[in-house]
Amino acid sequence: MINFNNTTTFNLPSESQLKSWLKSIMTQEGYSEGELNFLFCDDDHLHKLNVEFLNHDTLTDIITFDYNVGRQIYSDICISIDRVQDNALTHKVSPTNELCRVMAHGVLHLCGYKDSTKQEKEEMRGKENHYLSQLDLNI
Repeated sequence: MINFNNTTTFNLPSESQLKSWLKSIMTQEGYSEGELNFLFCDDDHLHKLNVEFLNHDTLTDIITFDYNVGRQIYSDICISIDRVQDNALTHKVSPTNELCRVMAHGVLHLCGYKDSTKQEKEEMRGKENHYLSQLDLNI
């Protein structure tokens, strides 16, 4: 089950299409859907989580809490809509495109992908692009 929760005024486009797409990413990566909870929040909320749980005193766009059981996805993914909107401007893409990239990024972490090294970041970006190409971003 995939759940979307929102503590901001942001409206998520086409929830059913996004759920199908996210499930498809898991399936294509050899994982199955357990329970995946997305929380869309602001910078302040995500910053507090970053400090409390990761001891990082920085802003970030996403935090992924991995509770996987084998190859079954269980997670809470927290996304700052403030960061997503700022990053969309920086990268000259639509906020929807950037949001979907960040959502895919979180799921890919749950499927075992890392992004600590240059090579891992390139692989992650390639996977994000691959899965973004499978989604109609006019949602």
